[in-house]
Formats: sequence, C-alpha cells, structure tokens
Amino acid sequence: MESASQDINLNSPNKGLLADAMTDVPVDNAARGAAPEGLTLAEEEELRAELAKVEEEIGTLRQVLAAKERHCGELKRKLGLTPLDGLKQNLSKSWHDVQVSNAYKKTQETLSQAGQKTSAALSNVGSVISRKLGDMRNSATFKSFEDRVGTIKSRVVGSRENSTDGLHSPSGAGDKPPQDNAPF
Repeated sequence: MESASQDINLNSPNKGLLADAMTDVPVDNAARGAAPEGLTLAEEEELRAELAKVEEEIGTLRQVLAAKERHCGELKRKLGLTPLDGLKQNLSKSWHDVQVSNAYKKTQETLSQAGQKTSAALSNVGSVISRKLGDMRNSATFKSFEDRVGTIKSRVVGSRENSTDGLHSPSGAGDKPPQDNAPF
C-alpha cells in the first residue's frame, strides 16, 4: 500500500494483502526475553513480524468496519429507518426461525396432544362429578336433608311474616316479603 490515507476497497481482489512493510520492525531484545523452547531466533523474529502484520490488519479491518457502520447508519437515517424498526425486524425473523425449527414443531405437537388429552380427561371428570351429584341428589339421605332444610326455611320465613316486633329490611323496601333467591 502506498499511503496510509489511501481508501481501502474491500471488493478488490487484493483485499487482506498488505505490503511486507512490517518485516523490518525493530524488536527490543531486552523486552523480548529468551526465545521460547523449540524456536530459533530467526523463527521467533518471523513469528513476531507475522504477529505485527496480523495486528495491523486487524486495526485496518476495525477502521473499515467503523466506516461501513457509519455509512450504514447514514443510509438508514436517509431511508427513515429507526433502530426500533431494526429491532422489530430482528425479532420477527428470530420468531420465524424458531417457528420453523424442528424442536419448536415437535414441542408444539406434543403440547397440542397433551392439551387434547387433558381436555378429554377434564371432560370425563366433569361428567363423573355431574353423574355422582345427580346420584347423590336422588339418594334418600339427600331427600331427607332437603326436606329438613325446606322445613326450617319455611319456619324462618313464616316467622318473619308473622313477626310483630316491627323489623324492617335494611333497604327500606317496606313490608314486602323477602324474595326467595336460594338455589334449592
């Protein structure tokens, strides 16, 4: 590359290739310390040069990425796209991806079957309870209980109607007899 201010074209067939300008970067031998085991001094210098080259490429790519992100932001701003629009689009795509996944389909199918079985079981339980309550209501014990409650009720209601102590309903409805709203 000729100049540090030269534009980087990522569509170029030579992208990612930098000149070997970093091979002559001086390395302080005192800071370097001893060469790692199994490496000659020449191999170590070659690796350090390659490391410096890769680090420079990473820096360049970061600069290019930042420029591309700024350009992308400008384009979105000109098109009137907001970050919320991008978030909505990402969420929609993610939800769609989840829905078409095999795991989601299997889970949905399993839950659907479980729901159908649960519904059928609850329906059966409801039928059994209803039948048992009907059987209980037709039993002699319930009939006897019902008759006793009816007798007690008629005595209480009858005593109110025949009462002479002047008790009135709290609503101020006058002398109307109380309405029978009991479920029995």
